[in-house]
Amino acid sequence: MTDSDQQQRRHLGQARRIVVKIGSALLTSPGEGLAHARIRVWCEEINRLLEGGRQVVLVSSGAVAEGVARLGLSQRPTTVHGLQAAAAVGQMGLVQAYEQAFSAHRRRTAMILLTHDDLADRQRYLNARATLTSLLDLGVIPVINENDTVATDEIRFGDNDTLAALVSNLLQADALVILTDIDGLYEQDPRMAPEAPLVRWADAGDPRLDAMVGDGGVLGRGGMVTKLKAARIAARSGADTVIAAGREPDVLARVLAGESIGTLLSASILPLDARKRWIAGQLRAKGDLVLDDGAVAAVSSRGVSLLPVGVTAVRGRFSRGDVVRFLDAGGALVGQGLVNYSSEEAERLIGASSSEIAGRLGFALEPELVHRDNLVVLGPVRPAAT
Repeated sequence: MTDSDQQQRRHLGQARRIVVKIGSALLTSPGEGLAHARIRVWCEEINRLLEGGRQVVLVSSGAVAEGVARLGLSQRPTTVHGLQAAAAVGQMGLVQAYEQAFSAHRRRTAMILLTHDDLADRQRYLNARATLTSLLDLGVIPVINENDTVATDEIRFGDNDTLAALVSNLLQADALVILTDIDGLYEQDPRMAPEAPLVRWADAGDPRLDAMVGDGGVLGRGGMVTKLKAARIAARSGADTVIAAGREPDVLARVLAGESIGTLLSASILPLDARKRWIAGQLRAKGDLVLDDGAVAAVSSRGVSLLPVGVTAVRGRFSRGDVVRFLDAGGALVGQGLVNYSSEEAERLIGASSSEIAGRLGFALEPELVHRDNLVVLGPVRPAAT
């Protein structure tokens, strides 16, 4: 990685709207529930940011761990309903902890619980954005958590890193700060290679990062895999992401002052508009369209609509208006969008020109499978076919 860390960090001082995510490993103590003393420290830091004219949204983990402690359980539940019950009990403690810590600074707070469905539905997405924006305008600190009490494996975000990134998109935040229990992203797993260098700065989309994050242990779920994914999601709305050790003194102020703490993953792409941010944030597409090389190049580099002539296969079952993914022949993600035809209709249109749609279906709703206004490129940009 090139060493332009300081140059890249200077503009963090201009960030006005910040999403801060604090993970369970920082918020809780084994067997004791929430670490109230540490929570008070972070709330004091956030208060200083607010006094400096910034807006802060806090995404907090910790409900399940607090619930386990309050219920006197010897271990974390393994069943969905057991986890949901622990989350319901623990959420009360989480609310109380933040309310008490922020009230010491005469700050008002609001608890917002979200599931994937809340952001997958366009109207609910807009409602969530309006509510959060109103709270920020009123000087209230929104505290956001996944609604573990009702979320299931099919609808849950899976980790609060992803939730924080989607909230960054939702509010078009300037920066996402992920506080964790390690210093940042290392070039190798520090457990296996203690001398591995810390990545101070990289483009969030740099493919070399994928080989560094691993997929197990502290670098697995809730670890660096999800943090890299979150940084890439946040980058879609132009937000830079900093991954830093939450126990560093005055960590938030120092990060936003441009000090070289943790890992900065920069957003180098132009921010998407509001509608495309929503499309890009849909984590569970209903199906896949496999594209030939020409369609991959055209969609990714020229910003054109996806026509049926460039589709070689249709997978899954979906209806008109559902989100579908675009894959290349090797299965790599190219993008996703809102489809104009059902999966059954799309299968009949494979390889067809726009002029052939009516002949194959007996009707023609639209000349394209996915219109360019409803399409987001998520994978590497390919050279346009000549």
